[in-house]
Amino acid sequence: MTNRHRSSAEPPPRPADQAVLPPDVPVEFAAFCELHRPRYLSYARVWLPDRAEAAIAVQQAFAEIAVHWRELLGSSNPTAHAWKILRGTVAEHTRQPVPTTPDRHPADDDLAILHYVVGLAAPEIADVIGTDTASVAGRLRRTMLHEASGW
Repeated sequence: MTNRHRSSAEPPPRPADQAVLPPDVPVEFAAFCELHRPRYLSYARVWLPDRAEAAIAVQQAFAEIAVHWRELLGSSNPTAHAWKILRGTVAEHTRQPVPTTPDRHPADDDLAILHYVVGLAAPEIADVIGTDTASVAGRLRRTMLHEASGW
């Protein structure tokens, strides 16, 4: 018979894409990381297919967000600023700007990726990038119409 309980006081190992935060981080920052890490990882994996590299990019983005955390909290839209940091960090890891089509804004490409590739609905996308759901839904419709007109 096997014992399902661990005999040591050590916690089970965490997957590489789940970083351990130092114990002294603000609870708000820890909650922000827990909420956004899975979606940030999904986005990063679109551009960085190597899981380890995507996890490193996301961890670096969170480190940068941590440096500016108090400043971000004082801004009008902390989530939008954090998204810009993530997007920039992912672009650095791709060693080139995150691609976009010439007649579309890069943010519209992000919305399309988050919706069609990652599988997020408009309200989830709005939570991730720091905007309202109506704006996301409208921009997704515009992107879809633009793509359909090119067929």
